[in-house]
Amino acid sequence: MLYILADNQGITRVGIETLCLRVPGASVKAVSNKAELLQLLQCVDEAVVVLDYSLFDFEDINALLMMHMRFASVEWLLFGDEFSNDFLRRIIAEGNSFCMVNKNSDVGEIENAIRSAAAHKRYFCRLTMEQMLAVSGGETAPRVALTATETDILREIARGKTTKEIAIERCSSFHTVNTHRKNIFRKLDVNTAYEATRYALRAGLIDAADYYI
Repeated sequence: MLYILADNQGITRVGIETLCLRVPGASVKAVSNKAELLQLLQCVDEAVVVLDYSLFDFEDINALLMMHMRFASVEWLLFGDEFSNDFLRRIIAEGNSFCMVNKNSDVGEIENAIRSAAAHKRYFCRLTMEQMLAVSGGETAPRVALTATETDILREIARGKTTKEIAIERCSSFHTVNTHRKNIFRKLDVNTAYEATRYALRAGLIDAADYYI
């Protein structure tokens, strides 16, 4: 797996590069601006972009999401000092392509995020998960009468699985799982996977530690 370090701070870059190279078969290239990143992405089939979003030259989240849409096979590991609630909501809605780590996260969390991105799995550090819970006000969500199947599928949605992935793992059709998904969203009165995830956390259907680790 190729890791592209989109980080213009040399000291940080050296530390991240060391962690990336611990992944078997990993290689690392560094870029210092969006133009260099764009040029490199045009030459690769897949990669993990390790992006210091706080300091890199993306104008806003829309510019980042446009690049994500253009290079759909690329995974993103975002670093930041602080993410806004709206930023977090929009990133989570994008599915498994984004991992998020706070700059205050410990080395273990950073390394887990690096490995998760290479495995096409979503990962959020503890501080990001705590922010998600804080947005919910810390309250406990009332239990909604979901069936056992719906509860299982909600857990998988909260872990970042797509409808197609859930269908394959459950040996079900895409249509069947999509119908369950629609029923879950209707019962919970939510419209997005982000809102469903917040519900699952608040209702105790998934544990925050299991979710980000």
